[in-house]
Amino acid sequence: MRFALSDEQRQFGASLHELLADAGVPAAARAWAAGDPSPGLVIWRALAKAGVAALAVPESGGGLGASLVDVVVACEELGHHPVPGPIAESVAAVPALLAGLAEEHGSAAKWLAELAEGELIATIAMPPTLPYALDADVAGLVVVAEGGSVRRALPQAQLASIDAARRLFEILPAEPVTGAAPARARAAVAKAMTLGTLASAALLLGAGRGLLETTAEHARTRVQFGRPIGAFQAVKHALADVLIGLEFARPLVYAAAIAVDEDAVTAARDVAAARVASADAANRAARTALQVHGAIGYTRECDVSLWLAKVRALSSAWGSQAEHRATVLAALAEPETDPWS
Repeated sequence: MRFALSDEQRQFGASLHELLADAGVPAAARAWAAGDPSPGLVIWRALAKAGVAALAVPESGGGLGASLVDVVVACEELGHHPVPGPIAESVAAVPALLAGLAEEHGSAAKWLAELAEGELIATIAMPPTLPYALDADVAGLVVVAEGGSVRRALPQAQLASIDAARRLFEILPAEPVTGAAPARARAAVAKAMTLGTLASAALLLGAGRGLLETTAEHARTRVQFGRPIGAFQAVKHALADVLIGLEFARPLVYAAAIAVDEDAVTAARDVAAARVASADAANRAARTALQVHGAIGYTRECDVSLWLAKVRALSSAWGSQAEHRATVLAALAEPETDPWS
């Protein structure tokens, strides 16, 4: 199998990069963290016009019905630029959940169409893995899903997060989203968890890219002892290790997207492996960025801090590294399945 993006997918990623590079994302993220989501919502509307909101919505629901590779392309670029908001939730997880319920629940079909049009931002809590809803105060649809139960929810108290631009809310379950048989609802919830985890892996991969590029630029311009610090071998080797980690993680993320699209028996393992690799690579990028930038990297004035906080927070969302490693180990230890299929 050849793992390579098509020309259209590369162009899509490049167009999102150009859009976000000119959108003032760092300032919008800081405003979002301070409680003013309006600049960030302008960016969300621009992304919706570019088709991001409709990618995971099936054509029958008014969306594009795009492949998960397309969703990963978009999420990686949204992580590359520290776009605030419930990206994994609204772009991937909730569309998957609603698509699984739409045939038997009229409101689900309506919400899907609104998501595709960019008229609705959605977020989700999935206890115990996701006990809180991200940015529930700006979401027009808040749902809580657990097992075969799917209910709308109301935001309650806001909680502190290590990433101030990831605002977590306690939620109060309200009316049930009914209509689907329990088995169908459980399948929809499981698919939502899978797509949310995959999207978080892509966001981490993109955040790692952002950290690497920013750190490499700093290493080219920061001078010590009469030389750019990027000329020193210790810095070169550290940046090379970051690049290798990201390049190792990338094919795992895209292969996992293909596995999920094809309903492969290895899909759960592949998504878990992608998430482990992308989080490890992003955390390596974060550590190196701090080492190269020094104490300035901690300051809010430095854009590096936006990625540092996001990587730390995302690494513990959508399942821990230990949980995903356990999933991979269980799959590899299964005697009835070829672990390298």
